[in-house]
Amino acid sequence: MDKGIGLYPLHRCKTIHLVRHAQGVHNVAGEKDHSAYSSEDYFDAQVTPLGWQQGDHLRNHVLETQLLNKVELVIVSPLLRTIQTAVGAFGGGEDTNGADATPLMVANAGSSDRPAISGLNSPPFLAVELCRETMGDHPCDRRRSVTEYKAMFPAIDFSTIESDKDVLWKPSPRETADEVAARGVEFINW
Repeated sequence: MDKGIGLYPLHRCKTIHLVRHAQGVHNVAGEKDHSAYSSEDYFDAQVTPLGWQQGDHLRNHVLETQLLNKVELVIVSPLLRTIQTAVGAFGGGEDTNGADATPLMVANAGSSDRPAISGLNSPPFLAVELCRETMGDHPCDRRRSVTEYKAMFPAIDFSTIESDKDVLWKPSPRETADEVAARGVEFINW
């Protein structure tokens, strides 16, 4: 059987890689005490130093397998930890001073103590609300304003997001599994 033949011709198909965000500060706190997920201290949680290492390992894999050469678009959830993970893994590496490219991430974005990450030789990045985590109740799942994100991540396209402020997240109730699934279907259809 020819592996190039299927329901759809392979040249008309897209390969989608789904990547979960690296370890976030809220994950560490939540493992110690689940009630930490309800703390405003973890609003739009960023990745931990271990999370950055996880992103670095993913980047090394992406480069070693030459996957980066095949990536046409990186779609990110507009949350700090997901953007940090994506730019670390799929970005152009440390920003080179004087390079003529808008940085994907400015230095120390989100108090990360990380150097700027270049947009040079990286695929385009697009932020999409529909692929966010379960929303409601946990401040770690509430996003910042698009204005704040654009300052930290200048080369990411936030044009699909209709509101500067997070109008989707509600303090309660938390989204049900059916609501998350419906949003997931809407994302796939998009």
